[in-house]
Amino acid sequence: MSSATPIAGTPRVRRLPLAGVLRLGRPSDIWFKPALSVVVAVAPPNLILLALGRLDLAMYTMAGSLCALYAHHRPYAARARALAGVVLGMVAGLAVGLVAASLTSSAVVLVTVGALVAAVQKALCDATRIGPPGHVVLTFISSASLFAPQTLAQVPGHLALALAAGIWAWLIGMAPGLLRPHGPERRATAHALNAAAAYAENRRPQASGTAHAAVQAAWQTLLSAGARSETRRALERLVVRAEVALAAPADADPHRLRAWARELRGTGPVPRTAYDDELLGVEAELAAPARRWWRALGPLAPIAMRTALGCALAGYVSLALGIGRPYWALVTAASLYQANVTLTWSRGVQRVVGNLVGVLVFAAVVPLAHLGPAALVLCCLALNFGAEALMGRNYWLGSICVTPMALLITEFAGYQEPGRLITERVVDTLVGALVGFVAAMAVTNRRAGDRVEHALAAVEGARARAARLLAEPHPAPASLDSARRALAAALVDLRAGVEAASGEWWQRALPQERVVRAEQAGHRTLAATIRHHRAEGARP
Repeated sequence: MSSATPIAGTPRVRRLPLAGVLRLGRPSDIWFKPALSVVVAVAPPNLILLALGRLDLAMYTMAGSLCALYAHHRPYAARARALAGVVLGMVAGLAVGLVAASLTSSAVVLVTVGALVAAVQKALCDATRIGPPGHVVLTFISSASLFAPQTLAQVPGHLALALAAGIWAWLIGMAPGLLRPHGPERRATAHALNAAAAYAENRRPQASGTAHAAVQAAWQTLLSAGARSETRRALERLVVRAEVALAAPADADPHRLRAWARELRGTGPVPRTAYDDELLGVEAELAAPARRWWRALGPLAPIAMRTALGCALAGYVSLALGIGRPYWALVTAASLYQANVTLTWSRGVQRVVGNLVGVLVFAAVVPLAHLGPAALVLCCLALNFGAEALMGRNYWLGSICVTPMALLITEFAGYQEPGRLITERVVDTLVGALVGFVAAMAVTNRRAGDRVEHALAAVEGARARAARLLAEPHPAPASLDSARRALAAALVDLRAGVEAASGEWWQRALPQERVVRAEQAGHRTLAATIRHHRAEGARP
């Protein structure tokens, strides 16, 4: 139990927001990359099947092709591993769905299997921090496969199609590295520099949190990038410049920071900084054992339980209403679950709005798609691009394209009556969103508060270690460098944990005073380590 006294009046039951849920944000600086990648990954398999007259097999190739949506922000060494894991995970989920479909025709059993698979996919994607689009695409494919007519003899061939398309998607994801091998690291460093410049100009708490998170993300990107080339060493020094700006914003030059960020565009040389010192702590961190992702599964158990319960109940209600595609309700419920109930509520509103507008788009597009198989394939490709181009602005905006695309995919196996598709999709969307959110409120996440306690302990331990090193007459540069980044990472984790716990529907009062004290002390110590590093670098 925390020794700190919670702030008086901290509400245990939080209000669910409506303002700002549909507000559009700025697009990602690489929004076009996943959009183009998925088109290039989907088009060749679909066009080959079109030429062979076997568009009924497109669902299986789509499973592998959609893996091209993942890992675009990761360095290529890490991206290769992440994409391989996504492809294997996609094929595994598809295999479970196809085998289950071939062994039973009981819709209740199939919905139950789909809900359990969705919970596993959610937990694994969150534990590995795979990033957008997370588990939703995996769950869409595995759930749809549960209701595809199937025999055991057909399963190996269908899995082979998915695996072949997945390998193609892997190649598409890795191809940009041939032209810009350090692109992800350069973008992450530029983002850190720009965030530090914004904080130096406007020292608000929100800007501070954003800047520290951007710096930590840049370090994580650089540390996962593989061997330390000279380009990566230069990028590391630029991230240190961003850290210096956070420690002493009054002395920072925002224009210079932004100039460095602009120079990182393209493939030109990385700008040199004033202090060309070695970062010995990076070598120490690379040599240290990596954090095992499966250790994160325990704290994710309540979210996995929400996913399993919500998806199962949504599917059962859809079946009770006589809807022919209960997996739509299941996937709608699966798409809701975020880090806490407040974010889950926001995603539910976005999902409903996007799907309702999306069925109107489908009604407008379907006459064009019915002109022929080629028109159907081209419409799906255009909607694929639109979904990824718009998703970064707000989830509901991307859903406007995802919904008609999902409806059109059902027509690969044969003509579907548009009015019935629209009705079923609307009903399943409302059922999935309502039942899924009720399940989120029913399954409380008491571990969110535990995460804050653990994060507090980690910050206090990391701060104490850094303070001990600073107290030494001549601390080892590698040790102090490593301690600085450990403290920065702990502070970012603490802030993320507090925000996640604060958004829970029913949660014990958080130790706000202790959090504030820990953050203030941690940032002071972090600033002291950076000033020490800067002073050492300035010595002749």
